[in-house]
Amino acid sequence: MSEEFDLEKLKKEYKILQERYDLPSFEELNEDFQIEKATESETDFILKEIRRYVTDKFFTYLRFIESILTPTDGPMFVFAIIKTLGIKEREKLIELYKKIAKIEVDLIELDIEYSEEKEANSIKRYYEMWQEMKKELLEIVEVIKKNWDNKIEDNGKGYFG
Repeated sequence: MSEEFDLEKLKKEYKILQERYDLPSFEELNEDFQIEKATESETDFILKEIRRYVTDKFFTYLRFIESILTPTDGPMFVFAIIKTLGIKEREKLIELYKKIAKIEVDLIELDIEYSEEKEANSIKRYYEMWQEMKKELLEIVEVIKKNWDNKIEDNGKGYFG
């Protein structure tokens, strides 16, 4: 591609793929996954590039959830967050972790054997998953915020390892 790969061109090319595979709108994906960043790379594999931005978000949360569930050598604020969570929230985080980890396994298959249709189906499936997961994550964030002042106290016994 010799011409500049810009946002309008990306939107036009995506629109064709959206109609072919019944994908979410560009705006919906962009709102949740900032797929407009795909303009930074010239590619003939638009769906693969978009899927990369979609899954990047999942993996950011995977690392965050992992640090809460197994906090060895984690940042101090992780330990503060852990104090605000109950058993129900931890169980929810474990379920979210399992769902996101399964995506990582799916990606191995997508990377080994490229298929535009499989890329499209994964984007659609991950978008739907994210709509549910973000509700659950927001519920957990609300618990953290609600319990923050009650559970996080400076008792003068700070630990700076």
